[in-house]
Amino acid sequence: MRRTSAWVSFMLYAAGLLTTIADAAQVEHIVFLSTQLRPIEEAQKMRNVILKNFPREVDYITEEPQQFSVRINAELQGATHTIDLVGALHGELQPLGPIGALLPLDKVVGRLTGRGIPNPLMMLGKVGTAHQLYVPWMQASYIMVANKAALPYLPPGVDINALSYDQLAAWAETIRKKTGKPLLGFPAGPQGLIHRFFEGFLYPSYTGGVLVPFRSEAAEAMWMQFASLWKSVNPASTSYTFMQQPLLSGDVWIAFDHVARVLGALRQKPDEFVAFPVPAGPKGRGYVPALVGLAVPKGAPDMSGAMALIDYLTEPETQIVTARSTGFFPVMKTPLPPDLEPGLELAAAAIEKMQSEKDALPTLLPIGLGPRSAEFDELFRDTFRLIALRGQEPHAVLDLEAEKLNRLMTETDAPCWQPDPPSIGACQAQ
Repeated sequence: MRRTSAWVSFMLYAAGLLTTIADAAQVEHIVFLSTQLRPIEEAQKMRNVILKNFPREVDYITEEPQQFSVRINAELQGATHTIDLVGALHGELQPLGPIGALLPLDKVVGRLTGRGIPNPLMMLGKVGTAHQLYVPWMQASYIMVANKAALPYLPPGVDINALSYDQLAAWAETIRKKTGKPLLGFPAGPQGLIHRFFEGFLYPSYTGGVLVPFRSEAAEAMWMQFASLWKSVNPASTSYTFMQQPLLSGDVWIAFDHVARVLGALRQKPDEFVAFPVPAGPKGRGYVPALVGLAVPKGAPDMSGAMALIDYLTEPETQIVTARSTGFFPVMKTPLPPDLEPGLELAAAAIEKMQSEKDALPTLLPIGLGPRSAEFDELFRDTFRLIALRGQEPHAVLDLEAEKLNRLMTETDAPCWQPDPPSIGACQAQ
């Protein structure tokens, strides 16, 4: 009997010890969920380079933007919480503030006051509340890149750093006529980001907004001009995902894309390319300041670990390592190191010029659509396909797509976002 009792005691002790070890192992790992740096190469750089000097083990997990809010809401409603820190775009974090899904970070912000994060960026992190709900982490945007072989075809007297869309069209047309090849390129493949060009650059530049003026006369004229521009676009654009490959191959001489998706070309052959701001239209130079923030979800198992990771990721040294590794740039006003590689310096200068232009028109990415944000993107892609690729008349297409847009906004009850004027309730195309 004594032996049995001793055996039971030993087994209970062993079970308790294993549970303690398992719990300790779980505590040792900080779970970091991010909608950014999802491609395998970027995720590996995050794990092996950026997080290398952090003293704790971090499980870096990526999530598609459409599923991000679903997962955070599931954790908020459930009894089990697994995520310690999240990294996501402003538009992905903003809707989580009003529903109480994020913990206030006012204390950690007090420790970051010397980091030099600009106040306008910090204010965005309050997402309209009295508390800091996310801390700016990194930023990027979309830029233009051109092979230097294209520069002799620029219209006389045109400043490449202050292009208009009319001048871009004239430039691309001249290249097509002189070389016999359409050498302008866009990432219009199934996984390309051409929808961001319409949502964040072309629409605001021509109409001053995105949703409210979706089917306006200005929008019709814009689509007519873009359909005409498409004659100078390499037809293979409908298969392009990352523009760095066609730039390097010479299939494209002028390209638009996210900076991270052209950085390979700038890095490999910095002497052969120039980087410059996206053009301006009648209403200004629409551009997307892709601000990524760090937030702690309510119920985070390791809040202190999450706070320490925020502190680490916003250190100037880590910010520079992030820029070198990913093409996302620091959120603080910190001088870039003199030994920064030429390709990265080209990209950084293009973004800085675009943001500092007097006609700069910042445009936020979609807010409040949650898992249905893909429908919003597809609506713009459909509009592009019908007008630019199939040659349909803009007025009829915009009327049809505007009804779909209004339905989507009504069903999600998503308000307007910058640069559209604030709305009471769901944003609607006029």
